[in-house]
Amino acid sequence: MAIDVCTIGGFTRVGGNSVAIKVGEEVVILDMGLNMEMYVNYSEDREDVGAKTYEELLKVGAVPDYKAIKEWQDKVIAIVPSHAHLDHIGAMPFSMKLFPTAKVVCTPYTAEVLNTIIADEQIQVTNKIIPIALNGTYQLSKNIKAEFVHVTHSIPHTAIVVLHTPQGKIMYANDYKFDMHPTLGQKPNLERLGELGKEGIDLLIVECLYAHEHRKMPSEGVAKQMLRDVMFGVQSKGKAMIVTTFSSHIARLKSIIEMGHKLNRKVVLVGRSLSKYVLAAQRIGLVNFGKEVEFIRSRDRVEKLFSKIRKDGKEKYVIVCTGHQGEPKAILSRMARGEFDFTFDEGDMVIFSCSVIPVEVNRRNRNKLDSDLRAKNVRLFTDVHVSGHAAREDHRDLIELVKPRHIIPAHAGADKAQMMKELAEQLGYKNTHIMQDGKKLRIE
Repeated sequence: MAIDVCTIGGFTRVGGNSVAIKVGEEVVILDMGLNMEMYVNYSEDREDVGAKTYEELLKVGAVPDYKAIKEWQDKVIAIVPSHAHLDHIGAMPFSMKLFPTAKVVCTPYTAEVLNTIIADEQIQVTNKIIPIALNGTYQLSKNIKAEFVHVTHSIPHTAIVVLHTPQGKIMYANDYKFDMHPTLGQKPNLERLGELGKEGIDLLIVECLYAHEHRKMPSEGVAKQMLRDVMFGVQSKGKAMIVTTFSSHIARLKSIIEMGHKLNRKVVLVGRSLSKYVLAAQRIGLVNFGKEVEFIRSRDRVEKLFSKIRKDGKEKYVIVCTGHQGEPKAILSRMARGEFDFTFDEGDMVIFSCSVIPVEVNRRNRNKLDSDLRAKNVRLFTDVHVSGHAAREDHRDLIELVKPRHIIPAHAGADKAQMMKELAEQLGYKNTHIMQDGKKLRIE
């Protein structure tokens, strides 16, 4: 008996991450992610606001195409997402109906976010969602067990998923980072990864988004210091301080909130997605901001907030808002267009604690937003950020730690995959397979 792998999405291009593993007559799907560029384009172009369906999202390339495993469809026993980013779980509310009896097994924060998305999309699903603690295991069937090895990333409760099967162990490291100085949560469980390496890993499926960068990715503690340098090291008396970052980056938001209070400014989180991710973290006890922050979601409350800021004075607030990628419907873009009762004055601070995700729609939107803000003579601080992804030297450490028989690079196109293959060959690993979306590979 062999291990059969179908690289469904995230191998020809970035996004839409999904892999199916077949052992015997059982199949496990790892991740069901959105292609964010296609999804954003489609969502912005839609005139109606009704519920989206898998079929319509498939037509525009926003979700993985599960026709690639049509003959495996009735064999899927479980869906196991690695973490809660939308390019890994965002397709699940639309795609799970294809596998109605498959259980969903994931870490607690991932489960909480997924349940929130399903409720927001008002989609009925039959799949049971089972949260498993970090570094825990779950018996998916008599023959297959899933293990969730804790690693760091730019969202809480990220795991390297290991499938234990009679034919060997499959390790799914998509996404991860080896941050030895995290600002939220524990260090990555390198000890367990080393143990698994000694036990034997038959296949490592590993992200290669930054395989071209010859460095170790810096700690989130570096990003915190970068924020501190801007928020405390710049003359901000009498000026607005507006910060935007990834809504799911709870560690980064925690740092921003802490610094805002040290500046004696009230912190307000403005935008639905910020509330969604932070409140999910609070519900499971990851953070407890309590009355330290105010959440503003609805249009009427946004208007009331800006009216209050105008009366109280900008210098009394830190406004944390959506819009870090320049999304036209996000709060910061609407502020820049003058849709709210908020006036930018010369010297107001706008801090982008993020990078621009390198797809055309984001570059275009951010260029427009940055141009609008510069026209108002505000002070722009961009790229106050450290990535949550591993770089080339982190990949070197992972490969040498787990010593896989076979490697499949993921989360990028062939150019980055080739760089991962070259690294593996330098380390003496010859069985690296560069895959494409919808293709299959058998590992004996």
